[in-house]
Amino acid sequence: MKNEIAEILKRNQLSVTDSRQKILELFRHSNSALAHADIEKQTSEQFDRVTIYRTLQTFVEKGIVHTIPTTDNSVLYALCKDNCSEGHHHDDHVHFICDDCGTTYCLEHITIPKVEVPQGFITKQTDVVVSGQCDKCS
Repeated sequence: MKNEIAEILKRNQLSVTDSRQKILELFRHSNSALAHADIEKQTSEQFDRVTIYRTLQTFVEKGIVHTIPTTDNSVLYALCKDNCSEGHHHDDHVHFICDDCGTTYCLEHITIPKVEVPQGFITKQTDVVVSGQCDKCS
């Protein structure tokens, strides 16, 4: 597992640091999206919140994780598929947020249809968030 994580960092031209390895390991072990606060709870003894924030921003920029908007204007983070790269996210899938437990899932098998925008507009990202009850809460 450590070798896979180090390889992901090296492939994205990132130094292999303790914070990057630990945070990426958290994503690899998680079955759902993570908030900054989730990561902070699990690593607070090792890393401060600025280090976590900078690491997440770097991961987003490099195409390692993608962001998921929430109804309260906070941001969640989830691992990208292998075909994302620096500046080019290809995570056009639906996200599901459970109203009961608050868990956010990437539904990668449900793709977002291409949205036609008026001429002159450039689409950067399309987000579809579905809420309801997950299979554990229903």
